Amino acid sequence: MRILLVEDAKSVVQVMTARLSSYGHEVVHAENGKVAVDRFEAASPDLVLMDIEMPVMNGFEASHCIRQLEAHKQWAWTPIIFLTSSDTVENLVTAIEAGGDDFMAKFAPEPVLKAKMKAMARIAAMRQSLSIANKKLQSLADQDGLTGLANRRSMDTKVDAIWQNAASTASAFSILMIDIDNFKKYNDHYGHQSGDDCLRHVAQALDCAVAHANTCITRDAFTARYGGEEFAVIIPGGSDGPARMLAQSLVETVRNLSIPHQMNAQWGIVTISVGGASVEKPEGPVKVAFRLADARLYQAKNLGRNCAVAA
Repeated sequence: MRILLVEDAKSVVQVMTARLSSYGHEVVHAENGKVAVDRFEAASPDLVLMDIEMPVMNGFEASHCIRQLEAHKQWAWTPIIFLTSSDTVENLVTAIEAGGDDFMAKFAPEPVLKAKMKAMARIAAMRQSLSIANKKLQSLADQDGLTGLANRRSMDTKVDAIWQNAASTASAFSILMIDIDNFKKYNDHYGHQSGDDCLRHVAQALDCAVAHANTCITRDAFTARYGGEEFAVIIPGGSDGPARMLAQSLVETVRNLSIPHQMNAQWGIVTISVGGASVEKPEGPVKVAFRLADARLYQAKNLGRNCAVAA
């Protein structure tokens, strides 16, 4: 385990560090409560051993701040054991109210300390497993099940934050709306299973093209499934010129897949239409940019499909 030891007495620190290290644990030291809060955020410990009486900020105050950090950042709960030489009822109640979980004497007998650390190690292992499971669940909740791209809910959440940041920093924002041409006819002709395969191939191609272009336009552009056969590419900080180049590149990327589509007019292969909008100084609601990109997508459709209108 990684243990954050919060203690101002050097003699206690030396003894506790030596004992905990002999059990195979990593010890990070903080000399007072204020430093402990900073170290907690940086070190992400599995356990906090907290002294009560310290300068600058006492253990109860530090424990309260740590619990606020966990709530704000949605971290998993971290056990806090108070180190004390006076386990009074008043101290116990105050400790629990401040977010602590247990009391332990600073110089607890070897069997007691070792047993408590074994119990805490089991909790740390369970916390790690829970954290991994939560991350997987979050990933599944944010992904479109068919294509693996960001889903609409995830995209909307990210876009709101990106738009607000762009507005506050007066930085550019670009969006590309993408639609697979005559996709209903594709489904009707080839069947829905082939339609799903087509969506996956197109999604992968778009995502790879955006990832490749990120070195030129922005490091943060991403592709999302907007719904049905529609996709969106969000380009934080992307200006008009690079967005237009990317839009045209996406049209060519899908065209080069050469997926047969006999019902797609004169093309005979799967193609896409792209509409783009770039806002140099965002203001007002982000839906204005979406509406503009959507209008240009329909312009691309009216021009015969298999093209981009992003200027």
